Order: sequence, then C-alpha cells, then structure tokens
Amino acid sequence: MGLYEKIVAKEEKISLVGLGYVGMPIAVAFARKVNVIGFDLNAEKIALYQSGIDPTREVGDEVIKNTKVEFTSDEQKLREAKFHIVAVPTPVNSDHTPDLSPVEGASRILGRNLTKGSVVVFESTVYPGVTEDICLPILEKESGLKCGVDFKIGYSPERINPGDKVHRLETITKIVSGMDEETLDTVAKVYELVVEAGVYRAESIKVAEAAKVIENSQRDINIAFMNELSIIFNRMGIDTKAVLDAAGTKWNFLKFYPGLVGGHCIGVDPYYLTYKAEELGYHSQIILSGRRINDDMGKYVAESLVKNLIKADINVNKAKVGILGFTFKENCPDTRNTKVIDIYNELMEYGITPIVVDPEADADEAKRLYGITFQGMDAVKDMDAVIIAVSHTQFMSLSEAQIDGFFAANHAKKVLLDLKGILNRKAYDAKGDYLYWRL
Repeated sequence: MGLYEKIVAKEEKISLVGLGYVGMPIAVAFARKVNVIGFDLNAEKIALYQSGIDPTREVGDEVIKNTKVEFTSDEQKLREAKFHIVAVPTPVNSDHTPDLSPVEGASRILGRNLTKGSVVVFESTVYPGVTEDICLPILEKESGLKCGVDFKIGYSPERINPGDKVHRLETITKIVSGMDEETLDTVAKVYELVVEAGVYRAESIKVAEAAKVIENSQRDINIAFMNELSIIFNRMGIDTKAVLDAAGTKWNFLKFYPGLVGGHCIGVDPYYLTYKAEELGYHSQIILSGRRINDDMGKYVAESLVKNLIKADINVNKAKVGILGFTFKENCPDTRNTKVIDIYNELMEYGITPIVVDPEADADEAKRLYGITFQGMDAVKDMDAVIIAVSHTQFMSLSEAQIDGFFAANHAKKVLLDLKGILNRKAYDAKGDYLYWRL
C-alpha cells in the first residue's frame, strides 16, 4: 500500500506547516477527508483556532469550530505525519531582495521532525530553484535523512485569493510537481482529494515554481500600465475609468484597472523573479519598471491630495484628513504590505496626521506592523479631505448624505479621493462643492 492509499485509509496523516490565509483553508479542506495536523509557531493563533475562532475570516468561526484539524504549536506532533505541506509567507526585505527566512525556518522545523517515507510539498511562492537548492539541503541536514532515498519533495504553488469566496482552493486548478514520477503521482492524487477543479502536472519543480512567480508578475505589469495611464490621463483632464470603460468594449481588451498594489503576492513575487535574474546576469527591464510605478502610487495619491487641498484654499499642514480602508484589498482583514501606509506616511511628511478607519482590518496587526490605531466611523467628521482607499462593501454602501457628513460645513470645496472609483463621479461633480479625484 502506497502513501496515498495509507492517507486515504487514515493510517497516515497530512501536516500543514503555517496556518495563515493559505495554510489554514488547506488544512480545513483536507480534514474533511483525511487526518490533518495543523502546525504554526504562533501559539496565540493556535489558541484562537482551538477555541473556534478564525482570525483570517477565510472559512469562518463555524467551520473552525467543527473542523477535525488537530491544531498545535508543538513541532514534535509533525512526526506523526508522512505528507507535509509547507505554506509559510515569503516576503521581501526593505531592499526588495527575497526574505527566505520563513521558508528556511519551516524547513528546519520540519527537518528536525521528518521521518522516513515522508513527502514534503512546498507551497510558498519562491523563485525557481529554492525548493531544491535551499530547502532540500536544510531538510537533509536537520533530519540526517537522504532525499530520494528516505524522503521525497514536491512543489505545488498556492493560488488562494484571500477574501475571495468564489475562487477557492477547491475551485482553482492546482499545479503540482514532484522530484520524480512516483512523487508527482502521489502529490497529484493527494491534492485531487480536495481540488474539485483538478490538478495540472508540471514537468518539474522548477517549472512549477516559475509558473507561480510569473502569474503575479504578469498581473503586476498590467496594473502598472493602468497606473501609468491614470497619471497621463489625469494630466490631460480625462477620466481614466471612462477611457477604460470605452476601450473595454473591444473583445480582446484586457480589463485591468489602476490601483494600489500591495499584499503578500502581486507586490512581492516579481522581486523574487528579478532577483534570480540578476544572479544570472540579466537586469529586468519591464518587470522592474512596472514595480517602480506601482511602488510609487501611494506617493502619487498623497501628492494629488495635497494639490487638491491647495486648490480648495485649505491650509495643508493643518488639514484634517480621513482615510477609509487600510487593508491591501477589499473585504479582507489582511494589512500585510498594504500600500495605504505609503499614503499615510507621505501625508505625514506634509504635516498631516490622517485618521484611519477600517472595520474589516485586523486592528492588532495594524498596530503591531505600522503603529496605527484605527478610529470608528463616527470620528470621520469636520474633515477637510477624505480618501476612500479600499472598496470594502461597507464603504460602497455609503450614501451621498453620509459622505457629505464627513466634511466641515464651512468649506467652499470638499476634497474627496475615490481611489477605486466606487462612487458616481458625475453626481459629485454636479454638486459644485466637491473636488472629486480618482485614479
């Protein structure tokens, strides 16, 4: 009986190393079919899961209460599993070089607890070669085992979209790879237990790594093009959204929109690819150009706000500014690598200390990562300017009267920045007392 058959028969277990926005939904999905150990170093997070609370909001408290995942922060529990999935973040350093410390740390932990006959599959987004050239040697060193003899490795890039209730683990085709045909077959069959959309068998681990890292690089470049168009059209006095709506009537026009590009994927993954390219002597032209544009959008938004304050004859360094939304995307509590912080910091340079409101965001995370304390919606009053930075459903339902109530009544002009274009521009232009701006 092979490993797959033993897992299905519940004679062997699967482990998830890393229980964040990616790892936890995977653990929960597998636990509906097989025995699963969910491991994370964060004991506080484990305590929340054990008490039936989902801090990520990816599956909800009710699902966590009823899941059969064995949540633990005890690394020795990993010895009970034979099929291991590593789903830890892969951020970048301040100089945009890859920070592989989470995946290296996970490899060390797993290596210390690896047993013969195991299969280790990495899901973390990396540049081609990390799994075999960096993670594999760590596993061998820590375990004293030999890859290919005592254990096997594979790679299956995560494609989970945090906050997305439609494109889930089960509904997205899963790329799988293995160090040899036998491993590939085992990895594919295991994932087929939960991925209804099926799996795609990549021809090698490096191909699977490369496929993942270019997915987000492609999206990043397309959004950068939209952001550049927004900068150009704003100078021309043309509404970018109106241009894109018109162009979008052509069947082969790609419907991307300008915006802040943050989060742990799109704003990070391209740097992994260009880093490896630099190692090999090639300096990226297109990818890094797109990154520069997207990384500068927070500063561009702040500068646009200041220009509009000046137009409204409002004293810039005493301006009261409210920012609605702080997460990197809508209807998601994740604030990691949010580009709203760039707007906030840039406004601070002008002597403005904005108040920030985000009912969806993880307030503790924002305080820990950025030192920002969120305010309630009732604090958004007597404002000189308001930035709607994230299109949370709660913000999209704001009425004109509610938005009017955010501003000081004595201003001849109200400065309103609608970054995602969720409001009716014509309605605010028609009011006569608004300076409405959007990307």
